[in-house]
Amino acid sequence: MTSTNKIELMAPAGNFESLQAGIDNGADSVYFGVEQLNMRARATVNFTMDDLTEIAKRCEAKNVRSYLTLNTIIYDHDLSVVKTLLNKAKEANITAVIASDQAVIAMARGIGMEVHISTQLNVTNIETIKFYSLFADTMVLSRELSLRQVNSITEQIKKEAIKGPSGNLVEIEIFGHGALCMAVSGKCYLSLHSNNSSANRGACKQNCRKKYTVIDQETGFEIELDNEYLMSPKDLCTLDFLDQVIDSGIQVLKIEGRGRAPEYVATVIKTYRDAIDSYYEGSFSKEKVEAWMEALNTVYNRGFWSGYYLGQELGEWSNVSGSMATQKKVYVGKGTHYFSKATVGQFKIEAYDIKIGDKILVTGPTTGAQEMIIEEMYVNDAVAEKATKGDDCTFKLPFRIRMSDKLYKIVEV
Repeated sequence: MTSTNKIELMAPAGNFESLQAGIDNGADSVYFGVEQLNMRARATVNFTMDDLTEIAKRCEAKNVRSYLTLNTIIYDHDLSVVKTLLNKAKEANITAVIASDQAVIAMARGIGMEVHISTQLNVTNIETIKFYSLFADTMVLSRELSLRQVNSITEQIKKEAIKGPSGNLVEIEIFGHGALCMAVSGKCYLSLHSNNSSANRGACKQNCRKKYTVIDQETGFEIELDNEYLMSPKDLCTLDFLDQVIDSGIQVLKIEGRGRAPEYVATVIKTYRDAIDSYYEGSFSKEKVEAWMEALNTVYNRGFWSGYYLGQELGEWSNVSGSMATQKKVYVGKGTHYFSKATVGQFKIEAYDIKIGDKILVTGPTTGAQEMIIEEMYVNDAVAEKATKGDDCTFKLPFRIRMSDKLYKIVEV
């Protein structure tokens, strides 16, 4: 946990762009997967073992904690890879491993690596906390719990002085924002049955996000549904009751989204960073919440609901197949040069036009996700209002770009 005693804001990282976006926008920690042994194994953007040193280096430079997710079901043929991965993570100085399989937990403890218990283990009561405190310093509670239940657990940890291997009180993490699975804490078998592709091995085919027709087998009657996406929950959002979340006694707030774009990570982390800081400064207000919610609506979402935290017994389901974001990005071109003395970036325009006044996004493995508004530009070495396909375009940038960074225009949907 952070030394300021504020709750820890934990960012998702599916690639280096998102990793940098999380770090740049105020994350206290980041979590990431390596190759096939994590719950986002199907994502094409997973890191490799060779990336561990660079991940740790970037995090350490900004005093950000780094968590390796190794929380899938593990089979015998995986064990040697798990051992190699854990040893490399330890060598690279990765902070901790998020685990659900006892083999991973035991191996990590065997080499003295900090362990966090994954939500996949469905921790819902204080006796389970006591059991896993023998192995882990941080535990992610089941997503079905209400804040009242969460608070009961955090109070009992303090009252009974339940400590992890580090000698510190066990820390509690909960999920704060992003995509929810219909199986809530992840134990879903739809993908395995339909496609022989196990969600519990990180290979979910997202059956629940599709449109279905329900038919009565006895009569053949087609049941009318108010909601066509009857298994696709809205995204969780706790920002509008973040004060209650913090008051529940948790130490870590996790933002979901390792499969989402770097600008999603940048916007959501920045927004929650502002909200958390406002809470501790005593300036958390309804007016600020409204502005923050507008920001969250600009990036990928399926609509928002409060999960089960406020005592709701049934989920809320999305009525769209994809995103309800109020903005989208359109590819414009790529970076070709950065003039450091003049703080000017040069781009080759390859697709969409851009003009003065446009809001742009620049992404790259080192750049992360940076947004700004173009106030002036040069096109083919002359002052211009607009750049089109084939043009070389330069304009002032408050950040450095690298070769082949991608340039996008942000447009209203």
